[in-house]
Formats: sequence, structure tokens, C-alpha cells
Amino acid sequence: MTNPCTVFLELLGMLIGMGGWFCSLAATIMPQWLSLSTELLGMESYEQGLWEACVIQEVAGTECRPYDTILGLDPKFMLARVLMCVSDASCLLGLLLAIPAMSQINCCKSEEGRRTKRGLKITAGVFLCIAGLFVLFPVSYIAHDIVIKFFDETVPHVVPRSEFGDALFIGWAAGLLDIVAAVLLFASCSDSRDSEPHLVYHRQRQEIRTIDGSRKRSEMESKLCLMKTLTSSMPSEECQTVLPPPLHHYSDLTRLGADGGAPFLQKTATAC
Repeated sequence: MTNPCTVFLELLGMLIGMGGWFCSLAATIMPQWLSLSTELLGMESYEQGLWEACVIQEVAGTECRPYDTILGLDPKFMLARVLMCVSDASCLLGLLLAIPAMSQINCCKSEEGRRTKRGLKITAGVFLCIAGLFVLFPVSYIAHDIVIKFFDETVPHVVPRSEFGDALFIGWAAGLLDIVAAVLLFASCSDSRDSEPHLVYHRQRQEIRTIDGSRKRSEMESKLCLMKTLTSSMPSEECQTVLPPPLHHYSDLTRLGADGGAPFLQKTATAC
């Protein structure tokens, strides 16, 4: 039977991971990484993203243009492009690996199948964790660069300064969601069924021990009944069911004494 806590952790991790992937994809596409507004032109503001720059005017609306060349792009935006694309791909791959590893999927019900599902969930969690780190690094790096330039005292106050755009906050949310989803998938792997075979093994050992004990008791009862039969003329009723074949030779008595009937042989020899 599937543990409901495991199912809840898996479903919650999948939902949070999908939310992180959508946020990461939105942050990659959005042009609002840097926001710049001037006091001289209050009706106009500028926004800069990874793929294009936009001019926002209250009268004419928004006009965006992609960058003309990649070589002339700022290195921090080039690095952010690469890391964000890798993050999106890693997060999507992690989600695709986590789908067949869920307990709700009716496949791989054997012990080997459960181990395979557990390995897939761990792999999916690793990919989600990598995706979260790859989102947080470029977003935090660009935010740090904005803060450094904003508080630079060598730049005159008249010069416009860049501020945080909406894409940075969405990127931080995406990174945290990816990491939380990875932790939930890791937590769902802790509820393993490795203890069940051990319980069965101990139960089998107990049954074998009980069978061995009953065999030993049967052998001891047979020996006692044999000794009673040899000392009396008629065997008792309780020994009818466990009475072994009669002894016809002295070698049988010798073997009986070797098995544990030595006191009986000594008593018989004394009586003779």
C-alpha cells in the first residue's frame, strides 16, 4: 500500500517544480531586468532585458527592439543568458524524470522497480536543485551589480541610475521554488520499503527455528518412549504414536547410547 505522505510530497514537489519552471521561463523572456527612469523625462522610462531593450512612453506606449549583435552585449547579460537557458532545460528535464517515478504511476511494482523509481526521483531532485542554483546566480549577480552602481559616489546624481526590474524578483522566486521542489522529492525518497524484506526474513527465521525445535522435541520424545518400552513389557499409550522401530541387535543399543541413552545402558548392564 502506498504511503499517503509520500504521495503528498511527490505531488507537492511536482506542483512547486512546475511553478518554478514557469517563473524561470518568464524571467528569461521578460525584458524587465533593469529599469531606468530619469527626472528630466518623467513621461519616459527604459527597460533592459536579456534579449531586448524597451522604451516606455505614456503617450506612445511601449516599443521594444532586440539587440543588434551578440558581441557587443554586456558580458553579464551573456552569462545570464547561458545560465538561464541551462536552468530552464534542467528544470524541465527534472520534471520529466519525476513523472514516471511517482507512486501514482502503476508500473514497476516489484522491489527492483521501486529502487528504479527512487533513483529517478533522486535524479530529478538533483536536476531541480541545479536549475534553482543556475537561476539564483545570474539574478543575484546582476542585482549586486545594480546596487554597486547605484551607490557609486563617483557618478553625479544627475546621471540616471538603474534599479531592480520585475524579472529579478521572479527569478529569485523561481530559484527558491526549484530548490524547495528538490527538497520535497528528496524527502519522498526517505519512505523506503527496505524494512519489509527484513521483517519477512526474521519471520521466516522464526518459523524455521520453531520447526527445528519441534523436530528436536519429537526426537527426545521418541528416545524417552523407547527407553520406557525397553524397561517395561508393554508400551504405554502415549508412546504409540512416536514409537520407533524395534531394536534387533546390540549395535542398535550402542547407537542409542551414543545418541543420548548412555544412562539407560549402564542401568541395564548393572541389572544383568
